[in-house]
Amino acid sequence: MERAISKARTLIEALPYIRQYYGRMVVVKLGGSVMDDLQAERDLLQDVVFLNYVGMQPIIVHGGGNAISLAMRQAGIEPRFVQGLRYTNPDTLEIAERVLCDQVNSRLVATLEEFGVQALGLHSLGSCVLLAEQIRAQGPDGPADIGRVGRIVQVNDRILRLLCQSDTIPVIAPIACDPKGGKLNVNADHAAGEVAAAVGAEKLVVLSDTHGVRSDQDDPDSLVSTLSEHQIKSWIRQGRIDAGMLPKVQACLRALEAGVKKAHIIDGRIAHSLLLEVFTDKGVGTQILR
Repeated sequence: MERAISKARTLIEALPYIRQYYGRMVVVKLGGSVMDDLQAERDLLQDVVFLNYVGMQPIIVHGGGNAISLAMRQAGIEPRFVQGLRYTNPDTLEIAERVLCDQVNSRLVATLEEFGVQALGLHSLGSCVLLAEQIRAQGPDGPADIGRVGRIVQVNDRILRLLCQSDTIPVIAPIACDPKGGKLNVNADHAAGEVAAAVGAEKLVVLSDTHGVRSDQDDPDSLVSTLSEHQIKSWIRQGRIDAGMLPKVQACLRALEAGVKKAHIIDGRIAHSLLLEVFTDKGVGTQILR
């Protein structure tokens, strides 16, 4: 009986959040090593389905960097990064597109539909909602060529809104089109931030393979549960946020500056971390507030 009562308390705790977020769009970014564990990935997608069934409108943006690197090595191409961005020549772009669109995106859509919801993959091999312009990385000796890598300049938010209104979960792969009809590899974290900004999402949730933002990068127990935009920008200037965490917080800042109310960085390896962050008082990661 006590176990049943405990479950009821959990549902009651979630009720204010369900009411608050009903009918609101939430952008969820999937990526990192959490996608290497198919069971963990399924658990996260089940959480997304739960969001959908209680009346929220989730949009998924996914990465797949580890799968791309594996496919490149299998093809005899050693991955190369410049300032944290994957050098993307035509062969690399072809591999990235095949992995992200044909494999990862299709798998995510199939899993969501297996859980009983409608989902649609949006990518460069079908309906692309991301428009980007080619960029160059800023190296120590000036601008550096990084190939077919882009920065998102426009998101087709109309398609995303129509899909959400029709109770269909959009699943976006980070290969964008350019104005000349070509294709560009874009950072999935940045893509998620731009999508959240474009649709005016209630919140952006970035699923990572760390517990969130730490006050001390080397101390796993120094997780900070709440930070402001001002604090995040200050920590970036001080060098306290760098490497893989930097594009995640930059995506959060982009979303917040566009009017998104909250952004979250959480560890996707924790069972049902998405639900715990959205529907409980304490959460399990770092929330960043305007």
